[in-house]
Amino acid sequence: MLSTLRFFRAPRLSPRFMPVWRRNFLVWRKLAIPSMLGNLADPMFYMLALGYGLGSLLPDVEGIPYITFLAGGTVCYSTMNSATFEALYSGFSRMHVQRTWDAILNAPINLDDILLAELFWAASKSFLSGMAILLIIWVLGLSHSWLALAIIPLVILIGLTFAALGLTITAVSPSYDFFMYYFTLAITPMVLLCGVFFPVSQLPPWLQDISAWLPLTHAIELVRPLLQGQIPPRAALNLAVLAGYAAAGFYAALVLTRRRLLK
Repeated sequence: MLSTLRFFRAPRLSPRFMPVWRRNFLVWRKLAIPSMLGNLADPMFYMLALGYGLGSLLPDVEGIPYITFLAGGTVCYSTMNSATFEALYSGFSRMHVQRTWDAILNAPINLDDILLAELFWAASKSFLSGMAILLIIWVLGLSHSWLALAIIPLVILIGLTFAALGLTITAVSPSYDFFMYYFTLAITPMVLLCGVFFPVSQLPPWLQDISAWLPLTHAIELVRPLLQGQIPPRAALNLAVLAGYAAAGFYAALVLTRRRLLK
């Protein structure tokens, strides 16, 4: 019983996570350009191709041009995508394939700090992806409001949220193939149900109810109004939901990783 309870103890975090974060940064820096291009290409092409191609055939959506509507969802989608891939594939490689975490544990650092470093590293990479899309939005003149600057700290929170959820899946994954279940059952439904490509109000009521519980919905509800120079009407709720997912996801990842590596 006591051995099981130790997996559920409160996180023991310290500034020692920072050298681990820096180690990941130094490794990534060697392949920074292809890494960034890989994370940016998919959401950028979606926004430009659908925004200008399909958007030219559509009337305004919720009172704004379709590409402007799509821009807010793309910022969140790009951030989610980058954080998820880093927490899953790169995190799993360091934990299970390369055994990097095992090597680090030989130093005076604990697993909690390693997980915290992975969380912030995945959020850091997703921040660059989100900012790159936001920069494209500004260059194209799709947003002219100073309120859009508030999206910058929001991208950090969105990255932390999806990085934490991704680390939870990494903790229980036996192989890379397992991640396809997460993309098929969680990421893809969120992209389709949370208002990235069309308003959630177009969904049947029961799907709207499901969408209201998903973190991507709350991210988009914050970002899209800010791009239009408006204060999000449910900002406090949206922020609380994202922070709750981030905290719960990180704790779940910590418990599951402890059970996997500290038996």
